[in-house]
Amino acid sequence: MYDGIVQELIDELGRLPGVGPKSAQRIAFHLIESDLESVNKLADVLREVKQKVRFCEVCGNVSENQRCGICVDPKRDLSVICVVEDSKDINAIERTREFRGSYHVLGGAISPIAGVGPDQLRIKDLMKRLADPGIKEVILATNPNLEGEATATYLTRLLGAMEISVTKLASGLPVGGDLEYADDMTLGRAFEGRRRVN
Repeated sequence: MYDGIVQELIDELGRLPGVGPKSAQRIAFHLIESDLESVNKLADVLREVKQKVRFCEVCGNVSENQRCGICVDPKRDLSVICVVEDSKDINAIERTREFRGSYHVLGGAISPIAGVGPDQLRIKDLMKRLADPGIKEVILATNPNLEGEATATYLTRLLGAMEISVTKLASGLPVGGDLEYADDMTLGRAFEGRRRVN
């Protein structure tokens, strides 16, 4: 434990996701040892982010404008919507350069333990978007965990009556992985998602 403001800084940094006590302490001492100009620049950027960044009115992605860069891109296929849990997931998918459609950010996943139900997610906004007759496919790209699976199952049931193709990302073995280290669920999904090679 440190005195006063130093401990306050460590405590505040420790509240950030993925930052444990030791990391918080390292970051705090890095900031303390940094020159004032660097620390002021970080503080200015943090303030500016809170003032300027909002959520896209169409998809829910983070943006400085009413609509994000993806939603205003004329080269995007707006007939396909990829449903993700968070904006971070969009970045992961974009890095693959495989998807050229649009997105819909739910803002989380169904988690009864955490008190998150369908009403806390942007599912109503998704349903409004799907009223457009131009939408042909919805890709469910939720995380392959208990909450993500519950969310995908809920959406599959909800969208089942619509005249829209509903698909889900394939899951299975990672490239470069060994079968002996794969967990049962991953290996089971790899078998379920197998495809013909000849």
